[in-house]
Amino acid sequence: MTIETLRWRSSALELLDQRALPNRVEYLRYVTAAEVAQAIQDLVVRGAPAIGCAAAYGMALAGLQCLKSSGNCLNLLRNAHDTLAQSRPTAVNLFWALQRQRKIWDSSDRDPQSIAEALLQEAHAILREDVAVNRALGAHGAMLIPDGARVLTHCNAGALATAGHGTALGVIRSAVEAGKRITVTSCETRPVLQGARLTVWELMQDGIPVTLIPDNAAAYMMSRREFDLVIVGADRVALNGDTANKIGTYMHAVCAARHGIPFYVAAPCSTIDPNLEDGSAIPIEERASKEVTGYGAERWTPEGVMVRNPAFDITPAELITAIITEKGVVRAPYVNALGELIPQRG
Repeated sequence: MTIETLRWRSSALELLDQRALPNRVEYLRYVTAAEVAQAIQDLVVRGAPAIGCAAAYGMALAGLQCLKSSGNCLNLLRNAHDTLAQSRPTAVNLFWALQRQRKIWDSSDRDPQSIAEALLQEAHAILREDVAVNRALGAHGAMLIPDGARVLTHCNAGALATAGHGTALGVIRSAVEAGKRITVTSCETRPVLQGARLTVWELMQDGIPVTLIPDNAAAYMMSRREFDLVIVGADRVALNGDTANKIGTYMHAVCAARHGIPFYVAAPCSTIDPNLEDGSAIPIEERASKEVTGYGAERWTPEGVMVRNPAFDITPAELITAIITEKGVVRAPYVNALGELIPQRG
């Protein structure tokens, strides 16, 4: 199955509305950077690589706005950059993509037309590169998965979280394409249910056997040796290997270590943060209480209850068996190895 998470159509960005899945497949159209930033914040698009791609196109839209505006083009671009940068704090791919776009227009003496064209071409390049990166990552990771493996995954790190193929699910897809028989168990991933709604839908579309479980069933099933490995994606990886991923990842890593089950992180090199020595400084987004008190129009908690809703947690490097990237599989000690993989971000 080919999933277009985002696409460029007639000078606008179209995003597959992931809030509507699996009930409806529909695209929403965006023509300004501010609209794209709101779409990122509202989870129309989610997943670190996909967020980066969307932000890149947000800057391309800002470039087109420059051509219609009588104001200062560079000021408009800087404002668009800042608006997009504030949309989600944890996924480092957002800032990586914005930095690539900023190199094009920052202190530029080019005319607005040239800047707009260059921003759009860079956004297209980031999209194409992401698909190629995921394919390469998947090929490396597939070698770690034995034939007949029973795989546990958490959240959604598939095509929907990227420009295509996926990271954690990309590894699974690549293993299946190589002829291996793989069965997947997906945690529901509360409170927004990315596993139940998105991962299960993706795998079913591809005909890959998948079973859905409550998040709190994973430890019990690990104790019964029902999984051969765990594989998840990442939103930010520190230089020492500490990894931020969807809330609940840490508890799966702890339980996997307790039961001797390999725990793999699949992440492109753009997810490695060169500015963080360890995970203690990774910003953890806290989202609205309504994501916990109900779902959609349904509310299941009393009015007035106090709520905490951290969207991510940090898995310490010592719990991670290996980190799978497009440049190869990295094992501990991670510091030097990860540092050598980081793209230049000057």
